Amino acid sequence: MLNKPKIAFYWASSCGGCEVSLVNLHEKILDVDANFDLVFCPCLVDTKKKDVEAMADKSLAITFFNGGIRNDDNVEMARLLRKKSQVLVSYGACATGGGIPALANLFPRQRLFNTVYHGNPSIDNPGEVEPQTSSVVSAGTLTLPQFHDKVQTLAQIVDVDFFFPGCPPESAQLAKVVDLLVAGGPLPPKGSFLGSGRKSVCEECRKKKGDKKIAKLRRNWEPVPDPETCLLEQGFLCMGPATRDGCGGLCPEAVMPCIGCYGPPEGVLDQGAKMAAAIGGMLDIQALKELNEGEIVDRIDKTLAATPDYVGTFYKFSLAGSLLRGGVKLRE
Repeated sequence: MLNKPKIAFYWASSCGGCEVSLVNLHEKILDVDANFDLVFCPCLVDTKKKDVEAMADKSLAITFFNGGIRNDDNVEMARLLRKKSQVLVSYGACATGGGIPALANLFPRQRLFNTVYHGNPSIDNPGEVEPQTSSVVSAGTLTLPQFHDKVQTLAQIVDVDFFFPGCPPESAQLAKVVDLLVAGGPLPPKGSFLGSGRKSVCEECRKKKGDKKIAKLRRNWEPVPDPETCLLEQGFLCMGPATRDGCGGLCPEAVMPCIGCYGPPEGVLDQGAKMAAAIGGMLDIQALKELNEGEIVDRIDKTLAATPDYVGTFYKFSLAGSLLRGGVKLRE
């Protein structure tokens, strides 16, 4: 095919799993090659930034941008690719909600540097050296992008056309989008979520569900769960009620609680608040009625202790895009 539409994949502050989801298309990647010209993908194609800058504006038919915005380079590339793309997709959990890197938003920038470059037991740094934006060496001046105080989502920096959640997005869902693009069918309305549904993971989970009462919360390593019954009803912190569907309920299917990587369902502004409300509505308060005040306090403390990391559990993939955005001040 001559003059194939040009597409790009870009990797900002993330782990690279989103590129793996592209490769995991398996033979479907041949359809991508046959119908599109992949002109920019730093880990697969030897195209430089200057080559993108030389492209005409809107010459990229679609760009899949993965990774959160952590530094000046991420911001610059987000703005450049927005300018060069007809359609910009926020691809994966990090671009869409901040992902796991955004959990660092709970701490000041210098505390992160202290942990990584000074207080880390695997680091030998007697000179107390930290990365600098500019360093003069014999060959010239080396530069690094400015490290920002907070991780931001792609949509907090530039206008985004579509969102494609997941950590990483499911390759089968990406294959459906490829088929849609190849067929030339109409795209959904701007702002839509691709590769996912509009409800929660619970809607596609095949486990048996009962009266939704939790006597106590359990850690994943405690009892062996019943593989046929709703994990949340067994007391395991499954994020299914507060997570957008579309993955096929893969984690519960493997008898592991959902960890929330698809972000909040449609209409939910804050994934953590949604999950807290779900748990609050399921706790079996009838079991507390015959206890005295001291016993009730002890029971509550033990219940809370079963979740030692609330933010890391409820906002593991969505903190930067939540109402909190990492603005919580933790006690030292």
